[in-house]
Amino acid sequence: MLDRMMRIAGGVSARRLARRLGAVLVAAAVALGGGIMPAGASPEGWAALARPGAVALMRHALAPGTGDPAGFRLDDCATQRNLDDRGRAQARAVGEAIGAAGIGFDAVLTSQWCRCRETAELLALGAVRPFPALNSFFADRSTRDAQTAAVLDFLAVEGAGQRILLVTHQVNITALTGRVPRSGEIIVAERGEDGRLRVTGTIRPGE
Repeated sequence: MLDRMMRIAGGVSARRLARRLGAVLVAAAVALGGGIMPAGASPEGWAALARPGAVALMRHALAPGTGDPAGFRLDDCATQRNLDDRGRAQARAVGEAIGAAGIGFDAVLTSQWCRCRETAELLALGAVRPFPALNSFFADRSTRDAQTAAVLDFLAVEGAGQRILLVTHQVNITALTGRVPRSGEIIVAERGEDGRLRVTGTIRPGE
């Protein structure tokens, strides 16, 4: 479908083409997904997500509270802050909208935190792989630079040329993009020649 749009685009500018592609994707998501589409998702955001090599950084879905209880353990979800029913519904809706738009991912990676893993699994967009570099450093900022560098290294080497979905935490996404996403929001980016990520769009779910 995207190839056909490119062939008929002719001399249309890149910006106008992105809007046209985005409009098509939005219409597809609504028509095929029974009206399900994250609120605030712009045509540009959908077009950016559809591009080969796009990097989608998603903050985990709604999980009431801040941080985690004292003494929490990664191997025990009962000790962590987790998604509530609204968060689970939010994750499913985002996944259904992306699937309805025909957008797939070469890899889906997640933080080891239960709220991120559950979000990634409920999206149902492919096999989910834990990636420790996406773990939260909210309580210990000393690992911020090393984790951020590890994510960028992965994208430059193993993820090169692939469309990648990363499900992680606000602090991680802010370190990588400079943006502060809300729960369930996707920041879409592309890799620059300097190895850094350049934001190309956003998809914000309704609450």
